[in-house]
Amino acid sequence: MTDPSAEDALRERCLANLGSVQRRIAAACEAAGRATDEIRLIAVTKYVDAATARCVAECGCGDLAESRPQRLRELAAALADTRPAIRWHLVGHLQRNKVRMILPAVALVQTLDSERLLEAIAAEAAAAGRACDVLVEVNLTTDPGRSGVAESDAVTLVAAAAASPHVRLRGLMGMAARPDSPAADARRDFARLRRLRDSLESVAPAETLRELSMGMSGDFEAAILEGSTMVRIGSALFEGIA
Repeated sequence: MTDPSAEDALRERCLANLGSVQRRIAAACEAAGRATDEIRLIAVTKYVDAATARCVAECGCGDLAESRPQRLRELAAALADTRPAIRWHLVGHLQRNKVRMILPAVALVQTLDSERLLEAIAAEAAAAGRACDVLVEVNLTTDPGRSGVAESDAVTLVAAAAASPHVRLRGLMGMAARPDSPAADARRDFARLRRLRDSLESVAPAETLRELSMGMSGDFEAAILEGSTMVRIGSALFEGIA
C-alpha cells in the first residue's frame, strides 16, 4: 500500500527542487536579456525511480530524458498514463540496433552522431509511418569517452539530416568539457556550439537549427547566456531524493 505521507514528502521535495531550478533559469535569462519561455527544462531521470520521474512530471516538468534506450522504453511504458503526457528525449548514445526499441516512445533523439545512425532512424521512422525529430550531437571536447560528431564533420551530417526523409532536424546538442579538464571553460564551449550552429545555416534552413541543447546542472546558466534553448538537468532537480 502506498504511504500518503511519503508521497506528500516526495511531491514537496520535487516542487522545491523544481522551483529552485526555475529561479536559476529565470536569473540566467534576466542576465542574458532573454525570456524564460525561450528555455525548455528537461529532467534527466536516469538516477531516479519511476515514482519520482512521475512526480516531477506531474509537478510541471513535462519533458523527461534518459540516456539508455532500454530504460527509456521501460519508463515510458510505466508512465504512459501520466497527464499531461510526457515528452521523452534520448540523451545518451544510440546504437542502430536500438532505434526500433525507442522510436514509439521518443519525442526527440538528441544524439544523432553519424550518417549510419541517420539512415537507421529514417528507415525505422518510414516503416512506422512517422517522422523522428533529432538533434545532431557535436563533440566539443577531446575526451575519447564523449560521443558526438567532430566539429569539422558536423556540416556533412547536418546537411544529410536536413535532407533525409522521415527525419526532422531541430538543431544541435553538445556538452562542455568536464570541469576537472585542463583549461575547462563551459561558456567558451557553448559559444563554440552556437557559432557552429550559426555557420550551418548555409547548408540547412534556419528553422531546422532553432534548438541548442546545452547545459546541465553545473553549467546551465553559462549555456543560457550563450543561447541554449534546452537545458538537461538531473542532480539539481533530484537533490535529496535520489
